[in-house]
Amino acid sequence: MQQGVEQRVFPGASAAITLRGETVALAGIGRFAYEPDSPQVTPGTIYDLASLTKVLATTAACMLLHERDVFRLDQEIAAILPQFAGADTRRRQVTFRMLLAHSSGLPAYVKLFQTAQTRNKLVEQAMQVPLIADPGTRAEYSDVGFILLGEAVERITGEPLNEFCDREIFKPLGLASMMFNPPAALTESIPPTANDRSFRQRIIQAGVNDENAWVMGGVAGHAGCFATAADVARFAECMLRGGAPLFQRHTVDLFTRRQTSIPGTSRALGWDTPSQPSQSGRYFSSSSYGHLGYTGTSLWIDPERQLSVTLLTNRTWPDANSQAIKQIRPAFHDAVSEALR
Repeated sequence: MQQGVEQRVFPGASAAITLRGETVALAGIGRFAYEPDSPQVTPGTIYDLASLTKVLATTAACMLLHERDVFRLDQEIAAILPQFAGADTRRRQVTFRMLLAHSSGLPAYVKLFQTAQTRNKLVEQAMQVPLIADPGTRAEYSDVGFILLGEAVERITGEPLNEFCDREIFKPLGLASMMFNPPAALTESIPPTANDRSFRQRIIQAGVNDENAWVMGGVAGHAGCFATAADVARFAECMLRGGAPLFQRHTVDLFTRRQTSIPGTSRALGWDTPSQPSQSGRYFSSSSYGHLGYTGTSLWIDPERQLSVTLLTNRTWPDANSQAIKQIRPAFHDAVSEALR
């Protein structure tokens, strides 16, 4: 972590490591920004989790609804989102399982924020994004797919995604810092993620970094959650306990198992699994699962070792040009694994 700061991979970072049910490390290092008078990162620092939202909120919500038999993995998404169907007959083949496994045929990313000024308009445009592959034939990590998943969860539950997740996931686990749209009172606890000179014309701090999620009001299936490293680790411990008290063990196993129907994919349902070379480093077992976030966040969980590693950074500050996190992150996970031998 110190090397990451010294090499200006990120100005600061927070990490939480759990082993066999115990927190064995919780630390903050560096600062919110590169200026010497910038606030220091502490274990209480709250980070924009970016795409960790996909697993900590959206996938978790899907897991709960799956157990309640109101979310069916092999249901066509057009049954819940009829606007998705369109003229392309292939769209009727797209299921919720495919969205979770990133095998729907949807593209990775579309700058919907450039043409949509409201949440409703952005969701409407997301439902019309053309397929770039036949459904179920290849893996293509897709933000668009998770925007649609978030919308589907809202329609199934009849309430906003943030309210459902807060009541059904965050509060039951005691995740006091995990939330969408942090209040202004928490701004001083949250590092900035970008100096956005092109779209928002402002420094992004305590607001979601992702532009599509921003237009959606900060609540989206693909991005928008904020939390401390300790709270992300508490969620990881829930998963390592077999889901208690939120999920049943067979649900955790189902959603974290690598998909076999798509050739060469590393994807489970919502979650990712290690592939060589992996951002989780060299030592995580084949049964491990995790996820990354664009802002420089990650969570990796190894059920064989009963180990979880949370690393939160704002590597996108002041811009996202550097990709050096891709070298530091696996080195950090290797260092953790070697220290725990």
